[in-house]
Amino acid sequence: MSESGADQSASTSQFDLSDRITALLFVADDPLDLATLARVLRVTLAEIEQAVASLAAQPPAGLIIQRHGELIQLATQPELAADVRRLQGDGEPQRLSRAALEVLSVVAYRQPCTRADIEVVRGVNSDHALETLLARALVQELGRRETVGRPMTFGTTLEFLQLAGLRSLDELPPLEVAIERQVNATRRRES
Repeated sequence: MSESGADQSASTSQFDLSDRITALLFVADDPLDLATLARVLRVTLAEIEQAVASLAAQPPAGLIIQRHGELIQLATQPELAADVRRLQGDGEPQRLSRAALEVLSVVAYRQPCTRADIEVVRGVNSDHALETLLARALVQELGRRETVGRPMTFGTTLEFLQLAGLRSLDELPPLEVAIERQVNATRRRES
């Protein structure tokens, strides 16, 4: 090993793998995939998976680890979003229309899904709402379904996780609970 390589090993040995992953996520402009982390840190994918799980269980104060498939990133705790928006000079986040929220819910729970899948659930054309979600990067095109016409499929993004204050899609409430919450909210508004 070269002298500079030995110095580097000695300087990183005082940090555990979770610390090293945190440093890389902190400086990354975009989410990082697990394979890239394994390659850069010169460890196995299994070691990365274990360290990411540990980091997600005990993230740095004020932060969360968000995971979407093989991508991970550091994000601010949802409770601190107003502070971050003020620092960035942003006002209140733009609200989504009821139609956009319905489409986003369908995509979140049924991904990958097509426009037709969304419209079957909603019972109305959802093109405009879906285009809004694509423009706001809350939904992304995933590919084409291997059926007649090869329709485009859609899924949620890391931006969706940030908006929803979730660490991963696993934190979505069970569909029955989400429906019950919506019914109760509608009843409260109507009374």
